[in-house]
Amino acid sequence: MIPKVFKEVIDLGDGREISIETGKLAKQAHGSVVVQMGKAMLLCTVVSNYKQSDVDFLPLTVDYREKFAAAGRYPGGFFKREARPSDGEVLTMRLVDRVLRPLFPKDYHAETQVMIQLMSHDEEVMPDALAGLAASAAIQLSDFPFECAISEARVARIDGEFVINPSRAQLAASDIDMMIGASADSVMMVEGEMDEISEEEMADAIKFAHEAIKVQIEAQLRLAEAFGKKEVREYETAEGNEELEKRIHDMAYDKCYAIAKKGTSKAERGLAFAEVKEEVKASFTEEEMAEFGHLVGGYYRKAEKEAVRELTLAEGVRLDGRKTDEIRPIWCEVDYLPSTHGSSIFTRGETQALATVTLGTSRDSNKIDMPSYEGEESFYLHYNFPPFCTGEARPLRGTSRREVGHGNLAQRGLKGMIPSDNPYTVRVVSEVLESNGSSSMATVCAGTMALMDAGVQITRPVSGIAMGLISDGSRYAVLSDILGDEDHLGDMDFKVTGTSEGITACQMDIKIKGLSYEILVNALQQARAGRLHILDKITETIATPAEDVKPHSPKMITRVIANEFIGALIGPGGKVIQELQKETGCTIVINEDPETEEGIVEILGTSPEGIAMVEAKIDSITFKPVVGNSYEVKVIKMLDFGAVVEYIDAPGNEVLLHVSELAWERTENVSDVVNMGDAFQVKYFGLDARTRKEKVSRKALLEKPEGYVARPPRDDNRGRDKRRDDRKPRNRD
Repeated sequence: MIPKVFKEVIDLGDGREISIETGKLAKQAHGSVVVQMGKAMLLCTVVSNYKQSDVDFLPLTVDYREKFAAAGRYPGGFFKREARPSDGEVLTMRLVDRVLRPLFPKDYHAETQVMIQLMSHDEEVMPDALAGLAASAAIQLSDFPFECAISEARVARIDGEFVINPSRAQLAASDIDMMIGASADSVMMVEGEMDEISEEEMADAIKFAHEAIKVQIEAQLRLAEAFGKKEVREYETAEGNEELEKRIHDMAYDKCYAIAKKGTSKAERGLAFAEVKEEVKASFTEEEMAEFGHLVGGYYRKAEKEAVRELTLAEGVRLDGRKTDEIRPIWCEVDYLPSTHGSSIFTRGETQALATVTLGTSRDSNKIDMPSYEGEESFYLHYNFPPFCTGEARPLRGTSRREVGHGNLAQRGLKGMIPSDNPYTVRVVSEVLESNGSSSMATVCAGTMALMDAGVQITRPVSGIAMGLISDGSRYAVLSDILGDEDHLGDMDFKVTGTSEGITACQMDIKIKGLSYEILVNALQQARAGRLHILDKITETIATPAEDVKPHSPKMITRVIANEFIGALIGPGGKVIQELQKETGCTIVINEDPETEEGIVEILGTSPEGIAMVEAKIDSITFKPVVGNSYEVKVIKMLDFGAVVEYIDAPGNEVLLHVSELAWERTENVSDVVNMGDAFQVKYFGLDARTRKEKVSRKALLEKPEGYVARPPRDDNRGRDKRRDDRKPRNRD
């Protein structure tokens, strides 16, 4: 039976379209759509169990995968099957998850899975920009309890004009790359990188993307209506108890307010709140706890949250005693680790990051092999968040999605400041040693200092700050440099990085509806003031990059040679380059540039003498004398008919100096004029027309003797023809 297909088309206004289709594929899923733009096609399916899980959170899994077959390629490596997700896929999962998760009811705890797969790839389409649209469209066709439709869109600015969902080629020419997630009436998520733009420009980009998102949401709603929107499923919910909630609120609110007002440390505050919670539990009988115990913890947390929020809104006081725009104390240090190429410590309050920098060649670049993108990064940052940094003991399960996301944000904040002519591959690693609020922004600050300590000539130092928001609808407070607790109980988590000139990256999650652009711009302006304060602390420690790399760090020299010399430098089977690396202790990497038809030779080493030896070898291999120029040579071999000489400035390059070119006078014996080891100047004449061999002359640089008469050229083959003629013919009988 031919399936009935439902389809909606979104016109992007520039000749491009996005279609959303359902009814053909994956019909046993609770919702499924195919989103297509150009030749790019994403299949999204959503399924949620009908039975609630025994957990107090939503077990939501968002999975995004790119199939290599979509691009007509095989997976790289020995194992020819898609395996663990790449960092790029993980980042797309996070973008979608951050918008979807807040829209499920807080008491909905059923196992829920959103699977998005790239089934067909188009070089002109970046599929991650379509993933949020696909996820929301599939949910709209399901019976999930979900607040409202959302979508995501990428916005770029090219020559001053905003573009929605640009191609990768367009993005390369853009000074803004932002992904926006929003509902019809609220922006919920922002993430991206920029070329030092202003706060107002960033707000304009968000507004532009939001208008495009509204059109995508309307298409989803039309599709759901045509398909037949299902009734929202019923699910088991824990019954509330208003009397119990009021009782706990009355017992805990004032005590929590007083604790929050003291402005104590995280540990002290935690112990104090824990004591109040235990007092609340102790006030109930065993029978009451047996009946209502599962509600007590939640009602207590609600009372604590209300007390802390009210303290900030009413008095402008925060959990640690700071004002809303106050930054925690900062101390910094560089060159802490003696053996690394660069290192720094950045400590802000109870958050601390130790950053290291490693310098390498293009061979050390980060290779990216995805169906939608193949390339490499010459600057990359890795972020590690071990359990001890929050005083916890838990098993290590590899790199988490959070670590991938936070590392990517810090990398985007810094990478624009790495000069295009930087010869090194640069790897920054951030080890978070303490965490109580925005370790990713501490990573940016520590990374900036470590880069400068390593001698990487960054354009300008970058700092980062995490902002928060508390609002009750009529009142609001923007919080600078938020704590971990403020992130949890607040209405916005907004991280922004930038230089003294403008914003370089951002990440924002908004938890309330209808955040006005006025509040957003105020938050951005307050973030700028905080960023510049932190930047001052950084530059007090290290103001500019070190003039050179450290003595034990590798020095990088880059040489360009013609492609014709690459084979000679490598040698048969790599013999020349391998012996040269062994002899000099240098790493030598050769890359061919197909556009210029030249070879780029990278020489990396810690020994100046070793680097000089490699350069001398390259000079020798690529040496080409110029006709008419004079060169100093040294005799390395004596022959009957001349001397073999070597160019002193290009060892290994030899040429025959014929006996007739030694002097103006007739020379019978070469040793009458020169001897082994003699050094002198010769003039280069290029290829001799008769012999087709290179010709040099010593006598051409000498003054011609008075009365000199040229004699017939010496014939080194004289006598040979006579001897040949005198031979008797062979008797062939």
